[in-house]
Amino acid sequence: MVTPKVQVENLRLSYGPKEVIHGISFHIEPNEILGIIGPAQSGKTSLLRCINRTIEFTTNTRQTGTIRVDGEDVSQMRDVYALRRKVGMVAPLPVGLPLSIYDNVAFAPRNAGVRQRAALDEIVERCLRQAALWDEVKDRLDSLGTKLSGGQQQRLTIARALSHSPQILCLDEFSIAIDPVTTMRIEDVLKELKKEMTIILVTNLVQQARRLAARTMFLWNGEIVEIGPTSEVFSDNPKDRRTYDYVNGIFG
Repeated sequence: MVTPKVQVENLRLSYGPKEVIHGISFHIEPNEILGIIGPAQSGKTSLLRCINRTIEFTTNTRQTGTIRVDGEDVSQMRDVYALRRKVGMVAPLPVGLPLSIYDNVAFAPRNAGVRQRAALDEIVERCLRQAALWDEVKDRLDSLGTKLSGGQQQRLTIARALSHSPQILCLDEFSIAIDPVTTMRIEDVLKELKKEMTIILVTNLVQQARRLAARTMFLWNGEIVEIGPTSEVFSDNPKDRRTYDYVNGIFG
């Protein structure tokens, strides 16, 4: 039996007195794209932040339950930085470092101790190619990353996330601020990347989950309404009527 890449068991999360995730359980298989859909304030981003423990940056939170990555309880991992290298994160809005394109991608490898220029060159080119950005920037790697277009900056953010060779890539509404053409280019990138890693795709575009995800989870008010094969979730007869209403734009 294959160990799930991610196993979540009875996860509860509170901000102060308000519980925002209510005892959810699910798993993600290796090399799977799991789509997570649901209205705003449903706990989707908070869930991602629990998986790589960046929720710890927020004060006055309380979390119970268990999250395992490759069978290991993340709360027991002494090296949280190793966990965050393993679980990469791409935010909704591109946040480029005030550095050159090259140095944006080389930042994490340098912090991990990579010093040889040839090794850094290989990482930068590989990650920019994976993010479908290399051909557009290869002749201006010394230019500021913040000078790129919005779509290019988002792909640079993906390249930066890939630079520490994550095994799991969390994407939090990556297409919220980019045009449809760039969105489709990144979707093509994700189809290739799933051969090498597990992808958790939080998206406000339900059809994006339909195009990319093997399974889709509908999260609403911190509870899992439905999780299953994407074809079933998007069918005319899902397990829960609320799923049909949401994916067809009747509410949300």
